[in-house]
Amino acid sequence: MIILATAWLLILLVKTVLTLNVIRRERRQKYQPLFEKVTIIQPILSGDPTLASVLETNVIALEQASFMWLIDDNDAVAKNIVNHIQQCYPDKKITVRSFPQAPEGINPKAFKLEHAWREADNEVILVLDDDAMLSAAALAQLLAEMGEDTLVTALPYYTQTGSRYSALLAQFVNDNSALTYLPLLPWLPPLTINGMCYALTTKTLASVGGFAPIQHHLTDDLAMASLLNQHQIRLIQSTALVKIQTHLSNGKKYIQQMHRWFLFATLLLREKPLKINVLIFLLQGLHPLLLWLMLLNAFSHPLIFIGCLAIRQFAIAKVQQEMTADIRARPVLSLLSELLQPLHLFHALCNRTIVWRTRRYRVLDNKRFISDE
Repeated sequence: MIILATAWLLILLVKTVLTLNVIRRERRQKYQPLFEKVTIIQPILSGDPTLASVLETNVIALEQASFMWLIDDNDAVAKNIVNHIQQCYPDKKITVRSFPQAPEGINPKAFKLEHAWREADNEVILVLDDDAMLSAAALAQLLAEMGEDTLVTALPYYTQTGSRYSALLAQFVNDNSALTYLPLLPWLPPLTINGMCYALTTKTLASVGGFAPIQHHLTDDLAMASLLNQHQIRLIQSTALVKIQTHLSNGKKYIQQMHRWFLFATLLLREKPLKINVLIFLLQGLHPLLLWLMLLNAFSHPLIFIGCLAIRQFAIAKVQQEMTADIRARPVLSLLSELLQPLHLFHALCNRTIVWRTRRYRVLDNKRFISDE
């Protein structure tokens, strides 16, 4: 038990110290807003009851930015929502584009982005998911950190809604976001990007062929990161926060969401060399496995186990406090979330069919996925 606890604590403390150093270093910077040069492009798909409030929040917070909302021809709910917001804010720069269903084997998000990005009349394009909210300060930081040959991506955290399944999903992201994306930045470039929110110049996007090269990839964020790496475009992981608000009505929705994320993680591992996979396992995959082993030995060494849990909660809470005061401490959900991670990974390895809101895909690899209706 002592050996297990020592290894587990060593991993936790190393990640915590490295993460805090990155956050505190970035916090010293000051950023000036330049919102008038950015077009925020949001592919929109209805299905989440918070969609209208999230879109409206961004319109109010980022009042000087231009918005381009991309909906589906057959999505009447999304159409009603965006039309209503346009009517409520006639002075805002909002453009709505509607598209047919993406062809078989084409990523629906990348399909809409490719057919819309050239219409952006600003210097910068920021891709933002329809459940994501960006503050004016965060947008200013992203724009300040971005250069000509760079893509800058935000750091996600989730709001914790009333649903216990939404809270459990939020806990997973809030416990792992900074500790996953930030620790190795002083030595290694980001392995991928956060597809929920990223910005690059129109010139940079044009130089890699827009979104056309990644339309056949299921994980568009991983595909975009690989495409930019091939063209020597630098990826920048910012500490600017993007707030996500997703409502999960039941346990089935929670399992589907986690299954999709973990399956996408396996696709990332397939594309990385062995040494990177080993590093990911040591920093991310080994930790919940060691926690399980400690849990199984907890009755024979209760004080050691309780002490480890106390240190764990302190470390996670410290990182979250450095990120934002919006994140609430929920120790029981946090522990449950980490213990569930090996089960989610096993599920992803065994079941290659994902549910993405109203759509189902059978995933063979990142370039081969078919509708499974």
